[in-house]
Amino acid sequence: MAERVAVYPGTFDPITRGHLDIIRRGARLCDRLVIGVTTNPAKSPMFSVAERMALVRSETAAIGGRIDVVEFDSLLMDFAEREGATMILRGLRAVADFEYEYQMAGMNQQLNDRIETVFLMADVSLQPIASRLVKEIARYGGAIDKFVPSAVAAAVADKLAGQTPLA
Repeated sequence: MAERVAVYPGTFDPITRGHLDIIRRGARLCDRLVIGVTTNPAKSPMFSVAERMALVRSETAAIGGRIDVVEFDSLLMDFAEREGATMILRGLRAVADFEYEYQMAGMNQQLNDRIETVFLMADVSLQPIASRLVKEIARYGGAIDKFVPSAVAAAVADKLAGQTPLA
């Protein structure tokens, strides 16, 4: 039987408890899960790609299954093809996510109809978490421990050290 490879793409800036929930559950659906850490010109990342990859590797080390963390800066479907993926894994938090993801899945299918998109609903308790909001809370001096693992919260604090919290 052919190896089932899934790609879970994102910027992971920073990786959150919501991401980790999708990774844990997604890893059970495939033989190998490739976490694709990408640049996104539309976003202003707090962490470099190398820093994000290190945080993702650290936080996923204890999750069972074969998980690889790979940088990519290309079309998702080209990256998935290079990795031998048969599915793209995406997490959904709300209806707004579904509308965007549905459109992306349709475009991706047009690019490569051999790779399926699989949606996982985020755990109800984790649905409000978004990396963008985590960074905003941290920039205003708020506690982010509920939303990210402690090592990630420390990395965010280190990034913001010496900066005056927004008022």
